[in-house]
Amino acid sequence: MAFPFSASNLPTQIFLNNEYVPAKSQQTMSVSNPVDGTLVCDKVPVCGAEDVDAAVAYAQEAHHSWKMVPGSARRDMLMRFASLIDQYAETLGHLSRLTLGAPYKSFGETEIKRGAEAFRYYAGWIDKFAGEAFPAENGFLLITRHEPLGVTAGIVPWNGPIGIMGVKAAPALATGNCFILKPSEKTPFSAMALGVLIREAGFPPGVFQILPGDGSTGALLANHMKIRMISFTGSVETGKKVQRMAAESNLKRVTLELGGKSPAVVFNDCDLDNAVAWCVKAITVNSGQMCIAASRVYVQEGILDRFLERYKAALEARAQAIGDPAAETTSMGPLVDEAQFNRVTGFINEGLQEAQATLLTGGKRVGEKGYFLEPTAFVSVQPDSRLYQEEIFGPVAIVNSFQTEEEAIYKANATDYGLMAGVFTKDICKAMRVAEEFESGMVGINCVSLNFFQTPFGGCKQSGQGRECGRNALEEFTEPKTIMVNLKPSS
Repeated sequence: MAFPFSASNLPTQIFLNNEYVPAKSQQTMSVSNPVDGTLVCDKVPVCGAEDVDAAVAYAQEAHHSWKMVPGSARRDMLMRFASLIDQYAETLGHLSRLTLGAPYKSFGETEIKRGAEAFRYYAGWIDKFAGEAFPAENGFLLITRHEPLGVTAGIVPWNGPIGIMGVKAAPALATGNCFILKPSEKTPFSAMALGVLIREAGFPPGVFQILPGDGSTGALLANHMKIRMISFTGSVETGKKVQRMAAESNLKRVTLELGGKSPAVVFNDCDLDNAVAWCVKAITVNSGQMCIAASRVYVQEGILDRFLERYKAALEARAQAIGDPAAETTSMGPLVDEAQFNRVTGFINEGLQEAQATLLTGGKRVGEKGYFLEPTAFVSVQPDSRLYQEEIFGPVAIVNSFQTEEEAIYKANATDYGLMAGVFTKDICKAMRVAEEFESGMVGINCVSLNFFQTPFGGCKQSGQGRECGRNALEEFTEPKTIMVNLKPSS
């Protein structure tokens, strides 16, 4: 198969019923290159009500036969799709990089292959996601089974256009649902290009469709009366709107992954080099534009000076590798666009004006064009400051000190988020105590800001609801049904 898309031939049509077609909506949007702010394309479709209705109608038509496809055949399609993503990973990565700005070697390659691996992982679940049977002690045999919901949809953020697509679409398709993908308006091209791979992998028409657009398209999906489930990753504000629209339409099921303000707690007895390495990586990968970024670091007073010295040096070393994401030597690219750059620099400027926050390093724009920013850290930040409380979504962290274990736990939990947390210590008993006390959906011990397909991904408090990855994702995309068999029917 010849892959038709590239930087000089961008996908600009929607993918419906296994065909690329023009959108019925005449509205379009523009996207720019964050390296220099130049226009990449001004013809990205914004799907409207007719487009969404058509996708839903095709999916409804396809669903009955799709859920009856033997598990082995569905497995093979998911596996072929994964292999095709791997085969064209570099091209897909370049299509993402055009408007995301993330270097392929330090982020894009991993992100693309993560999307492929999601399909392999859930392909393996297809013949293993069993129900239960209960002993007929009262004369009734009780059987449970998991049934697909029907037409489902996923709204994907701009910071992981293929990887996050995978953790939504793969469990949906593996469990016999049809799936509609809405890519981010900021990074649409790699997702829009997947249509040719969907068709090549053998998915029947209507089973897996792609509708680009902006928030208005997402609202149409969330409000649609025939969509049974929507999986959303994005901001708290938008997530609340999605939940409200889902409830006010047909009470569709919703999973929300809404970001974080993740703490990393570093004790005196830690492996200091390991702690510094993880904390630096966690705030600089994808230029800090990660929901699980360790943006609050708490260091016990006994090692504070040594930690700050090494943390500062490591961040400044990372700043030396900022540059054109197309270059092999670049490990940090720009922020995604002007709006995000202005948001992040706004937080930095507030920090510079605060009497109780001290700049440790960074804070400056890199170069005269594009949206490049130095990794930035503040120390001694007050708990009521926006730097401390709000998700910045850029390479900006705070570093505060603590004395006792109890103080560290209190400070770590002192935000409205609860997605990821990390604890660094050689004392496993202390690590487990602290991990249990964190108000967080995920905790790393001597690591932070990572997740695995085998285990649930998600958070508590305003970091969202529901879980992705692992068996939990299969449960989110299915409805449990109980069947009761009377073994002693009356004559």
